[in-house]
Amino acid sequence: MKPVHGSLLVVDDDKHILEAMADYLRSLGHRTETALTCQQAMDRMSEYPFEVVICDVNLSDKDGFHLLEWATKECPDTSIVMLTGYGTIESAVEAIRLGAFDYLTKPVIDDELNLAIQRALGQRLIVAENKTLRKQLDQRFGVSNIVGRDYKMQKMFDLIDSVADTRATVMVLGESGTGKTMTARAIHQLSTRRDKPFVEVACGALPDTLLESELFGHVAGAFTGASHDKEGKFLQADGGTIFLDEIATASPSLQVKLLRVLQDREFEPVGGTKTFKVDLRLILATNEDLEELVRQGKFRQDLFYRINVITLTQPPLRERIGDIPLLVEHYLGEMNERNGKHVRCFDDAALQAMQRYTWPGNVRELVNVVERAVVLSKAEVISVDDLPDCLRREDPHRTLVQVPGSANSLKTAMVEPERQIILNTLEQCGWNRQKTAASLGINRTTLYKKMKKYDISFEGLLV
Repeated sequence: MKPVHGSLLVVDDDKHILEAMADYLRSLGHRTETALTCQQAMDRMSEYPFEVVICDVNLSDKDGFHLLEWATKECPDTSIVMLTGYGTIESAVEAIRLGAFDYLTKPVIDDELNLAIQRALGQRLIVAENKTLRKQLDQRFGVSNIVGRDYKMQKMFDLIDSVADTRATVMVLGESGTGKTMTARAIHQLSTRRDKPFVEVACGALPDTLLESELFGHVAGAFTGASHDKEGKFLQADGGTIFLDEIATASPSLQVKLLRVLQDREFEPVGGTKTFKVDLRLILATNEDLEELVRQGKFRQDLFYRINVITLTQPPLRERIGDIPLLVEHYLGEMNERNGKHVRCFDDAALQAMQRYTWPGNVRELVNVVERAVVLSKAEVISVDDLPDCLRREDPHRTLVQVPGSANSLKTAMVEPERQIILNTLEQCGWNRQKTAASLGINRTTLYKKMKKYDISFEGLLV
């Protein structure tokens, strides 16, 4: 392995030993400084972030343990290697307990010192890489990756932050394409389980028999084709989080087994008798109305009560159109990088057309529209003509052909644009009616009447 070079501080009250060690370490390519006393060492460490400090236990002013305790609090990223001419097991244990990286006995053998320093520098590299990976994971899967300033989204962010670091089961509701998987990952990433597995299972993608095997595993011979034991997703997620998407598709027999896992955190593989216990966090998602399925007898009531602990609702994109410019900007950057393009922006007309569209496929559909526009565009700015036909068809600025005898009129034609303007302004004002009325240039009474006329409500209540 190629040696790692670092910045070192050697602390010893014997000037000859001090200079000899420093010369040796410099010969290996390390940036090396020296200190004769504990105070000198603390002064230098306050000025410069040394990667490794090699410190003698016996110093003229205060002992090396004092420096070790100080460094643990003031310079936690610095590795401390302790040296002593009177090595005992007790003092070595005490040094490690106080946070020393290693403990060597004088006279120190050069190779032994070099090995200790290489190990300390190597560990620092691993820690730095882990921090980088953690930052990348947070950027990719953390809550910051869920884009939205809409009032409903802010409420969802608050709830995610509140429940993330608990064991509570979370149910994520929302239409297909709203980003339920991203929310589940964000909850995991914000929890203390983030260093453990996040295991996702799409319950609707597999037939019932295969789904049981996928979740709980199976033993050899459990069914035709089961030639060897298989570890299930629940065991793979032990210590971490399991995300069950499309939970409404689970069969009655599977629902019984899921209820047991939720209650007792234990299960048996398909065809097996050995019971496995697991410690995991369960997150579920569905785009179905589970309460209605319970009333219809298609979903177990006891399982529903067990999983309906914390409920997060992902609003459909059509209910947060104020977030569309933010989402477009976010995914434009991603698609430019992914496809090697340099598209600068979507023009105002294109953004307005996107805000008028109803987005049946929600955010997933918007991502596809952005990628398509980026890939096909030959200009730096995306215009309406670069959008799919379905978005351009909803452009009210295009010529409307009046069919003789039809019920179309200017008054009816203006209904939807006026409703949309009111909705947009409500979203931008956080559903504050006073601010919305002022922004629209009307009084609150007029706003109330128009909201009632257009059946505009928030969370099921007229506001």
